[in-house]
Amino acid sequence: MAISNIKTVMRCDVQKVWEAVTTVEDYVKWRSDLSKTETINEKQFIEYDKNDYPTEFTVTVSVPLRRWEFDISNSNMKGHWVGIFSAKDGGTEIDFTEYVEVKKCIMRPFAKSFLKKQQVRFLADLKKFLLGKI
Repeated sequence: MAISNIKTVMRCDVQKVWEAVTTVEDYVKWRSDLSKTETINEKQFIEYDKNDYPTEFTVTVSVPLRRWEFDISNSNMKGHWVGIFSAKDGGTEIDFTEYVEVKKCIMRPFAKSFLKKQQVRFLADLKKFLLGKI
């Protein structure tokens, strides 16, 4: 299993950060890695990357302004994501951890670096969005 964690402080209040991260239908406005999202119901959604490759998500925990968790699945991997949000020093500390099992053996050596790259891109896009640069 590959595990990747990223933690940082955003210079915005927790409400604004929470809304940006959990409002899936707005992802295409600020996420540079997606072509579209599809909301199935209040607990399930699908993200499509720039090549229209789908990844399914099922929300398992939602504690507003504190914690958001979901299961992840596509043809290459399955896993779980945990997002923790905390007010800190006039901003919001976010702590995101992803746990992934790769389904294809040949991809296992690259899983952790891929996860880290995805997390870094997500945070860069989120920061731009929260600062009004997107």
